[in-house]
Amino acid sequence: MSDAITYGSVCSGIEAATVAWDPLGFKPQWFSEIEKFPSALLEQRYPHVPNLGDMTEIKNDARFTTRPLDLLVGGTPCQAFSVGGFRKGLADPRGNLALEYLALADMARPRWVVWENVAGVLDSNGGRDFGSFLGALGKLGYGWSYRVLDSQYFGVAQRRRRVFVVGHLGTWAPAAGVLFDGAGAKGTSPPVPTLNPTGARFFMPGNRARDHEWPETLAARDYKDPQVVINEGTIRRLTPVEYERLQGFPDDYTRINWRGRGEDKCPNGPRYKALGNSMAVPVMRWIGERIKTTDAILKEQGHGRTALSA
Repeated sequence: MSDAITYGSVCSGIEAATVAWDPLGFKPQWFSEIEKFPSALLEQRYPHVPNLGDMTEIKNDARFTTRPLDLLVGGTPCQAFSVGGFRKGLADPRGNLALEYLALADMARPRWVVWENVAGVLDSNGGRDFGSFLGALGKLGYGWSYRVLDSQYFGVAQRRRRVFVVGHLGTWAPAAGVLFDGAGAKGTSPPVPTLNPTGARFFMPGNRARDHEWPETLAARDYKDPQVVINEGTIRRLTPVEYERLQGFPDDYTRINWRGRGEDKCPNGPRYKALGNSMAVPVMRWIGERIKTTDAILKEQGHGRTALSA
């Protein structure tokens, strides 16, 4: 039996999790994505991994029910918990996808779950929405831990604060061990900008430029008018490659054959949007490394795989 951690991914987007976890030996069993551009990217970058489509309709798909999972990962839509989405929370159908995520976890019973969302989820509906999510996770038998992690402390030049929930089937201690190790999750200082490192200033359109600050969080709503950089008197937009670097992706990762036009003619707009919706790769790699280490320790202590993955 392989010791590789197997996982399924919902709301997959352009798969920051897979970019982060492939070097760790994790093996994706399936993706779940409905947006056209990310789906095309997944098909081209990962042709041997099936995309099961709408996460609300995959419960009866044999590829979901028969492929063993050690881990379920997903960042369900954040708009319902963000200011831009008017903070409707679980009353918003997009917010209810968080409950669909829990239903899939209940069916698959992976040892681990990893869930990501915007920091606004913490006080959505006075904190009751997030409390409901955690309470339901606990009722499914998962001990959990959560933490707000900021990508600027993981080697990319942008502020991006996100809530990460890690759950472990059984006790809460392994989940807490992943997110709270006493070191490493937050560096002593933000990283040096890798884009325009000398005299760079970054600002969003309509905002005042500020010296020596990191680029603001990438937001999907800004993809039509992306961030602008002023450097030595020159004003220009950030390129898709620079957006990729801000999120920790390889250069040209999102440059694909789109609607038959070839990689060289791949439009920028869908690339900006997909990257703005994605997780930061270095943060996901750090979480994956911690899960891999903790999982190995648990196996040494005699904790095996779940019944589904046995």
